[in-house]
Amino acid sequence: MYTALIILHILVSIFLVIVVLLQAGKGASIGASFGGSSSQTLFGSAGPATFLSKITAGCAIVFMITSLYLTYTASTRSTSSIMKNIPATKSEEAQPAAQPQQQPTQPEAAPQDTSGTAPK
Repeated sequence: MYTALIILHILVSIFLVIVVLLQAGKGASIGASFGGSSSQTLFGSAGPATFLSKITAGCAIVFMITSLYLTYTASTRSTSSIMKNIPATKSEEAQPAAQPQQQPTQPEAAPQDTSGTAPK
């Protein structure tokens, strides 16, 4: 069902783009672009405005409904993990940390005489 809805959503969005691009601007009509001498006879006497506007409105409604439904289902989908049935292992951090080795202390050396005379 979810896959079918995604496919419908993609098809409606592509069709909506095509229908919007087929609509004529303010000064042009779609019949003139196909080389017809009368621009009002391609889609009937009312012209392409009402026909394409109805198709656009229908596609827009279907597009909005599928968008809202897909958003709702994506937000309420439960996520599962393949790792949920594997027991947790004890971490190494639970063991007490080893004490750092202390360096042996060396006896301090006697201060040296810097007066320049040798001791007697």
